[in-house]
Amino acid sequence: MTQSPPVGFDLADMTWPPPPYQSPVPPVTAADGVRRFDGVTYATTPGYRPRLLDVQVPAGEGPFPAVVWIHGGGWLEGDRRYPPPTVPAALLHGAVLAAGLALVSIDYRHSLEAPFPAQLHDVKAAIRYVRAFAGTLGIDPGRIGVWGESAGGHLAALAGVTGPDSTDGARLEGTEGVGGGDTGVLAVVDWYGVSDLVALADHPMPPMPSGGEFPDPYEALLGGTEAERPALARAASPVTYAVPTHGGGDTPAPFLLIHGTHDGLVPYSQSEVLAEALRGAGGEVTLRPVEGADHIFLGAPDITPIVAESVAFLAAHLSAGA
Repeated sequence: MTQSPPVGFDLADMTWPPPPYQSPVPPVTAADGVRRFDGVTYATTPGYRPRLLDVQVPAGEGPFPAVVWIHGGGWLEGDRRYPPPTVPAALLHGAVLAAGLALVSIDYRHSLEAPFPAQLHDVKAAIRYVRAFAGTLGIDPGRIGVWGESAGGHLAALAGVTGPDSTDGARLEGTEGVGGGDTGVLAVVDWYGVSDLVALADHPMPPMPSGGEFPDPYEALLGGTEAERPALARAASPVTYAVPTHGGGDTPAPFLLIHGTHDGLVPYSQSEVLAEALRGAGGEVTLRPVEGADHIFLGAPDITPIVAESVAFLAAHLSAGA
């Protein structure tokens, strides 16, 4: 039985071999006017699952600023569709769209699929993709920010402090997806992300989930031998790149760091160290402690103000020059 080609597919656009991404197909428009592009393939690599992203665009006339959401999960698991269990998806997504921002939620390769910097390569590939298809998506390519939690916060921070002109920039940019283009961002929200993997080597890991062996997330991310790991950890640490020479003399993007003071998985000191490094590089940074909260803000009395502050920060910085 012959199947019809998908909606939006044009045989005239077909090439062989096909490009390592797919063009967006027409969106689905909800009753409230929000347009959704779901399950878009932004990058492929033979032997790996396709990397997907979802885009939600507010109702009204664009182009809109965009926020790239990067999920957590210790670089070992996680899904673009689901924030941490303490943060309802409807709250996070609704707050972003209500602020007049488009939301781009991305998947990336997990660490047992490929070690670092594959995860950062995927984040940068997603940013390049959004810029390449900004007109189709209804997004302003000049106003893109990143927001991540836990492992995603680490990747968001790296996206904010690395570029082709930064230390080791060429190795960290990657060529996945559309292959080339600007990966710079205007603002970063980092929720309880790792910033200094070298310092974490001495931090005892809390008990891991039962019911099977759970890999050490840091060893899985870095790969290499035990002797190679300290150098690999430095290369994967945002603090390594938060220096005055970032971007050929440019200062880092503005940062909002939000972190629970009782985080037993990623110590609060990780955000303190990154804030200090960013200030030393001349960057704008706000460090917001969540008193008494553990990882994923467990123990916080109300998540809503945390989400609201994060969205307001992004809206303020992405609306500049609109």
